[in-house]
Amino acid sequence: MRDTLFENVTAVTMDGDTPVRPDSYVLVSGGRIASVTDSPPPDFSGERIDGRGKVLLPGLVNCHTHIPMTVLRGYADDYDLQTWLTKYIFPVEAKLDGRCVRAGALLGIAEALASGTTSFTDMYYFCDDILAAVEESGIKANVSRGTSLFSEDFSFESHPGCVEMRRLHREWDGRDGGRIRIEASIHAEYTSNPKLWAAVAEYAAENGLGMHVHLSETRKEHEDCIAKYGASPAAILDRYGVWGTRAVAAHCVRVTGDDMDLLAARGVNVAHNPVSNLKLASGIAPVPALLARGINVALGTDSVASNNSHDLFEEIKTAALIHKGASGDPRAVSALDALRLATFNGARAQGRADECGRMVPGMDADLILLDFDRPHLVPCHNVVSNLVYSARGSDVVLTMVRGRILYRDGAFTTIDLPRVRRELEDYVLPTLFG
Repeated sequence: MRDTLFENVTAVTMDGDTPVRPDSYVLVSGGRIASVTDSPPPDFSGERIDGRGKVLLPGLVNCHTHIPMTVLRGYADDYDLQTWLTKYIFPVEAKLDGRCVRAGALLGIAEALASGTTSFTDMYYFCDDILAAVEESGIKANVSRGTSLFSEDFSFESHPGCVEMRRLHREWDGRDGGRIRIEASIHAEYTSNPKLWAAVAEYAAENGLGMHVHLSETRKEHEDCIAKYGASPAAILDRYGVWGTRAVAAHCVRVTGDDMDLLAARGVNVAHNPVSNLKLASGIAPVPALLARGINVALGTDSVASNNSHDLFEEIKTAALIHKGASGDPRAVSALDALRLATFNGARAQGRADECGRMVPGMDADLILLDFDRPHLVPCHNVVSNLVYSARGSDVVLTMVRGRILYRDGAFTTIDLPRVRRELEDYVLPTLFG
């Protein structure tokens, strides 16, 4: 792999409270950031990338996705979550096979790379096909097989989701030097029961796996759980050890003050999905209150079926805006706070804080370059403000993971997008929709 030097670039390091370094030189060597300096390194002989008029920052981290659901973009819009799931999504998902999932995953990864995402956390099934797409594309991913249980008949040894989780752990976890990681997952409290919770939690804790759970996404989910167990989803899952390992709780729209105190005590990370939660009318997660308790909050897009986009820049802006509007406080989530949600906080939620999320020497070179000469980014009085309030995923002109350029000026280096689109038209859409 050739060394790369970004020259005369505005570097947003996400390190400290003043992360913007104009006219910088960022050297990438051996897949890692070698230096961030004010002058060029001597005797450099690799590829030089002119950064004038451009901004370089750590790649974005999407902490809650269902990446193959890209094939359902726009299929069922303007419904509440329960109607959307039961009448539209679940029936189509029943027709999925591995071939559909792999094509959907590759399409979703292409969209993510083109809009600046360098790592994502996914919960779904047909995970071998998702993982094959991840391996092919070069992106980083934490992948889990979502498990559900709708009866009292349960055996950890034979339950299909648990069997797949254990096999994925054996065969995929840590592949390519940890670029691919396997996590445990309980889909949600309302799609399972204590037998599954206890068994999956025990396996995750014993094997050092992360945990990925949907939590208190809707008022109905939250209140039905209290009626059934006399406890909130966060509290009842805690009784069965679900928060006994590094965990990501997605949504947390309806968590209470007691729930937040519990999540803080257990060190649970929250994946905030503002666009999906607004679109499904689930509500607004109490992010300022979560942050005030010291809870690590990251960002997620959720599925494209409930969001319509993997563009994390849209999530960053929405996260900055909705909490101002909801609280009446323009400082509720600042621009820098919002950018942290999608970079360092995301890396921390994935258990990758020692490898990405900041642009400092020794970190993996997971970097994205944006063209700040676009009309909607001129003039630039404040780089961070422009990134949060004005930038779009389409402003990304280069995406690099571990020093390898995966996307550049509209072209992918690892994904054959025309082939993926042919597969979508010739096989996936006819299979799912006739």
